Amino acid sequence: MKRLLLIGSLLISFAAAYAQPADVIVLCYHDVRNHVGGTPIGSPPKAGQPSEIAPGMDAHLDADQYAIGTRNLASQFDWLHAHGYHVIDLQQLIDARTGHKNLPDKAVLLTFDDGLHSVYTNVLPLLKAYRYPAVVAVVGAWADLAADGQVDYGPRPFTRADFATWSELREMQDSGLVEIASHTYDLHRGILANPEGNLIPAVAVHAYNAQTRRYETDQEYAARIRADLARNSEEIREHLGRAPRAIMWPYGAYTQSSDAIASSLGMHVTFTLGWPVVSPAKPFGETGLNAIPRLVLMSNPNAEALAWSLGHLDLRSNIRAVQVDLDYIYDPDPVQQNRNLGLLLDRIKKLNVNQVWLQAFADPTGSGAASSVYFPNGELPMRADLFSRAAWQLRTRCGVQVYAWMPVLAWQLPDKSLQSRLQIKSKSGVPSESPVRLNPFLPESRRIIGALYEDLGRSAPVAGILFNDDAILQDTDDLGPHTPPPGTERTRALIDFTDDLTAHVRHWSPEISTARNLFAMPVLKPRSEAWYAQSLPAFLANYNMVALMAMPGLENVRRPKPWLKKLTRSVARVPGGIDGTVFELQTVDWRTKKPVPIRKLAGEMRLLQSRGALNMAYYPDDFAKNNPDIDKLIPAFSASNYPALQP
Repeated sequence: MKRLLLIGSLLISFAAAYAQPADVIVLCYHDVRNHVGGTPIGSPPKAGQPSEIAPGMDAHLDADQYAIGTRNLASQFDWLHAHGYHVIDLQQLIDARTGHKNLPDKAVLLTFDDGLHSVYTNVLPLLKAYRYPAVVAVVGAWADLAADGQVDYGPRPFTRADFATWSELREMQDSGLVEIASHTYDLHRGILANPEGNLIPAVAVHAYNAQTRRYETDQEYAARIRADLARNSEEIREHLGRAPRAIMWPYGAYTQSSDAIASSLGMHVTFTLGWPVVSPAKPFGETGLNAIPRLVLMSNPNAEALAWSLGHLDLRSNIRAVQVDLDYIYDPDPVQQNRNLGLLLDRIKKLNVNQVWLQAFADPTGSGAASSVYFPNGELPMRADLFSRAAWQLRTRCGVQVYAWMPVLAWQLPDKSLQSRLQIKSKSGVPSESPVRLNPFLPESRRIIGALYEDLGRSAPVAGILFNDDAILQDTDDLGPHTPPPGTERTRALIDFTDDLTAHVRHWSPEISTARNLFAMPVLKPRSEAWYAQSLPAFLANYNMVALMAMPGLENVRRPKPWLKKLTRSVARVPGGIDGTVFELQTVDWRTKKPVPIRKLAGEMRLLQSRGALNMAYYPDDFAKNNPDIDKLIPAFSASNYPALQP
């Protein structure tokens, strides 16, 4: 279970960081053993073995894919020394981040998680030989493990003998090379996170009580986190003489609340997992000491593999995304609902995509406005507590980043009088026809929508948010006397509003990315921004991705191929357009309600790619009807066939 949670949580972290160049690389190790089973490093790949793994990475290991051989660790230390890298200690990082001293060139910080006995027996001698400092993160409950106790560590149950004793930790600290950090006292595990029985990292979610059928409140969550962190800090202080200054979040999972609690307890340096960029976005910390990502070393890498990783710190894959309706998964029969979810998981695995844009709201009638949602909240009916289960299963079972797909303005409130008061009307005085939207310039609308996003954030950690295509403001809308005129000012106002909504979710999923749907017309005819309050250059500057609806059928285009060619040319003319745009195609002709023929869909995908499109998506995916036919779609769409990596 520990490893499954770690794999899932890594997907959160990897979504975070295509940011500034790193001035320090933080490496994360786990168990270091003299013998790590599997195919010897350097032997020829077997038939069917992945060819795109980094050189020196062993794709056929024993059950613990996070273990590294002692010899390979020594070879990495040799390589770092020979190539001018400077291994720093925690104080040097703190001094640099607080502006007191500069870091040396090519700085590296070594960290070892879980307080394993092998760090004492196999790592400490190497640290002494190379005079390399390191940080060792200790789980108090594991250091206190009884003689007959066990920990479900993943590859096998770990016993007392697998963890360093307090006296051994004291000896490591007294060497002057090792600083002991917290890894929580007993939060390195999954806790019940929803009625469906999912176990999600304990720091990342509000616990669900199956007996009372209620979730923790924010106050209860904070009290649980504070009690655990305080206990571990006190244990470390009692046994080692000094309290920890840093915490490594288990599985890399954390919230802004947990970071603030750690800081209040003296742990002003906090580490997560992910691509090694150490300049986290505000508001994580003015000094850059919060939520520092670490590069996890996996698959028993040797020096060649480490060199490859450090030479590709800005590597990212082209996006292949599927936008999924939870309305297709939901069923009042729990057995059928689980069967539906299983079918979706099988399809996503087979497609080998890297993102799923998952519906978090309910719109079974296709009205375009959400009258209920799939997560607990205080504003709308909950159709089913389904989002967190589906999101976690997709992340851990399919290895994808999950974006919560949410409306921005299109909400149908249960209070009809409140809906009437908040809903946008046309200048003629009647409700606007397309679509039903709440007025974002009214404080009550902003409060309600913000609360929905806050509750979404509490319900499940997510890699990102996809803002739906309902976020438009038309020149015929009556928005009140103090609203900006049509055009760029309204575009900016909606962007600012989505920034506010992102902040609500970011409190619980601090490393989220953002994507926003964009209609094709503002790309093809930029002057139409006055009608949509949408702009490709503005979206590229403010969101991590732009989900462009490259849907000829939606636009009633008679000649799709020339239209798609013109669309890609228009995107390419905007700086950063190709890199930042995901071209999303439709799989259903909504006028006839019939599937788009698979040859046509695959042909449109190939056409877009031939014109330079890097990132692709489609909507919707109907697992029950096998639309689209994924066996025929894979050659044109799957990330396994288009794995091109862009620096």
